Amino acid sequence: MASKTYTVTGMTCGHCVSAVSGEVGQLAGVTDVQVDLATGAVTVTSDQPLDDAAVRAAVDEAGYELADRS
Repeated sequence: MASKTYTVTGMTCGHCVSAVSGEVGQLAGVTDVQVDLATGAVTVTSDQPLDDAAVRAAVDEAGYELADRS
């Protein structure tokens, strides 16, 4: 199992959480997506290594952005 936390910007409500969870949850191998609306933290659990580019694309498809890591 692999688990990684990303920061997503632009989420403001429950619909945002559902949109991001739904898109990221469709990625191959993803078994769980937990979203903390207050902090923008999205924790993705997968049974295979996570592809950051695929997660970014899924978040983009939902209409939001991954914050750049510093």
